Amino acid sequence: KILTVADMESKFLWDYFEPEKLADVDLIISCGDLNPRFLEFLVTFAHCPLLYVHGNHDGHYEEDPPEGCECIEDRIYRYQGVRILGLGGSMRYKEGPCMYSEKEMKRRVCRAWLRSLLAGGIDTLVTHAPLRGWGDMEDLPHRGFACFDDLLRKAKPKYMLHGHVHKSYGHFERTITHDCGTVLINAF
Repeated sequence: KILTVADMESKFLWDYFEPEKLADVDLIISCGDLNPRFLEFLVTFAHCPLLYVHGNHDGHYEEDPPEGCECIEDRIYRYQGVRILGLGGSMRYKEGPCMYSEKEMKRRVCRAWLRSLLAGGIDTLVTHAPLRGWGDMEDLPHRGFACFDDLLRKAKPKYMLHGHVHKSYGHFERTITHDCGTVLINAF
């Protein structure tokens, strides 16, 4: 059982915590933009690994990373045979860390594709930004990356987990099935 989180600390888990809420969780995956203390809280009380990628507001993780959690940026992490690839960040809409142009992300995707070949493929892609045209928005800060489409079509992971687009922004779909068969899940 995998708990996915992104963008907003859950009061259900943090403010109104009860141990049984995390008792049967085997793995936690953060798709970014969360307080490192929240991630530390989750990994402490869930007693399982917590993997994360950076969101566009996570530049402070370099000086203050979430302790006890595993950053999977630009690498494949194996958990009980499941191969999980992390590619965090968002479209660059201002200067700062954890933001990329389409061209920069495409270079990361190409390197990730090569790693996936060596690993025998990937089962889950974890990103912060969504795939362009699949759960993203038209404004530059919330636009997804088109190059993720190439990776999905080549690697055909079972799942792509992302955040960045919040339910409060309007049109929101929790899950969408890509035409290559990958299930896209917004972890917000």
